[in-house]
Amino acid sequence: MYLDTADALRFTPAATSAPQFRPGLISLPALNATISRLWSAGLRPRPVLEPEALLARAVRQIGVDNFGEAGQWRALLECLTSALAGANLSPIGEIVAESQLTGALAARLRARAIWRANPEIAALPITAPIVIIGQMRSGTTRLQRLLAADPRLDHTRLFESWLPIGSARPSRLDLRRARAALWLAGTRAINPGFTVIHPTAAGAADEEAGLLGVTMCSSQYEIQWRVPDYARACETIDREPVYAEFKALLQITRWLRGRTAAADRPWVLKVPQFSQDLAALLKVFPDARLLCLDRDAATTLASSTSLVHNQMAMQSDSVDPQWIGGEWLHKMALRDRIRRDVLATGGTPYLAIDYAAMDHDWRAELYHIYDFLQIPLPGPVIDRMAAFLSRSGARHQHHYDLAQFGLDPDRIRTRLAPA
Repeated sequence: MYLDTADALRFTPAATSAPQFRPGLISLPALNATISRLWSAGLRPRPVLEPEALLARAVRQIGVDNFGEAGQWRALLECLTSALAGANLSPIGEIVAESQLTGALAARLRARAIWRANPEIAALPITAPIVIIGQMRSGTTRLQRLLAADPRLDHTRLFESWLPIGSARPSRLDLRRARAALWLAGTRAINPGFTVIHPTAAGAADEEAGLLGVTMCSSQYEIQWRVPDYARACETIDREPVYAEFKALLQITRWLRGRTAAADRPWVLKVPQFSQDLAALLKVFPDARLLCLDRDAATTLASSTSLVHNQMAMQSDSVDPQWIGGEWLHKMALRDRIRRDVLATGGTPYLAIDYAAMDHDWRAELYHIYDFLQIPLPGPVIDRMAAFLSRSGARHQHHYDLAQFGLDPDRIRTRLAPA
């Protein structure tokens, strides 16, 4: 049996102890202490997580300063940096935050320069994308990677999301895959729990959260840092401009691959945030075909909160599991309601897929999915999918429970019940 992201998952609802951060080869407390000493001695500058400092750092990296109009993205950057001031970041958390936000701003500069210099990119189609919709930890990664085994479909690779828009020309040497591999190795040395929760590789199919990060409206930031004011802003702003920019970033990504001849390939897109932004996404991609995944809510939320705790514990001096539980129950309820309301309006083709059914007979489910997509599913593609599953089978144990996060199945059912 193959489960979500190659994990063998065990749900233990009775446990009550606080979740633990699994130590790695590199001691996180020792690393934080070393960084603090370097800052105190003036041997390394402490990150400045303020908008002007981050913008200036990105400009120094890229050598151009045209970010475009200071619109919604700038307001979100200011909201996020303000929220970070109260996020109790550890030294490593401050460094990661500076690196990620500077990287997103640098990608913004590169993307704008590329778009202006190469107007033909605007004509590259992102036609009838296959959009995977589902809560975090509901099996979306498994489905994305199964579909990524089909060479007739396109997908985003991890290094393209984590390090978006890496160069100015398709022919230029692209070192992002190597950089992402090094980053993964370092992460695993500090935080081996990440490998258990989300096994991946630099070239693996992965979600486009990093591209959304360039727009400054991305749940990747909420997963790492306690920034509720920023989260509420992302839930309430007009997301249509976000997805217009997201589409442009996909077009640039396709152009940088130098594969314009294959521009008619459907792109398989997957970010759990899509459920929250579904109405805006469908305005920008009106021909999208939706694959809607569902999994037992209690198990899904237990796994989600465990992932969030793992990410926050790596970057914060103070992590409150009870707060994580309440916050992500809110996120699950919001995304569930929005998806239900948008799909109820009709007009968008979608297929409901059950997590347990995928576990029971993934081949049967894939044939069902391809019938919905009206794409033939030949034997060689099924063989490629089976080979992927064989390589990434149930190798790890991800233990999680609800009680650690102040949750129980009754509270979840009550919150998720349709009004």
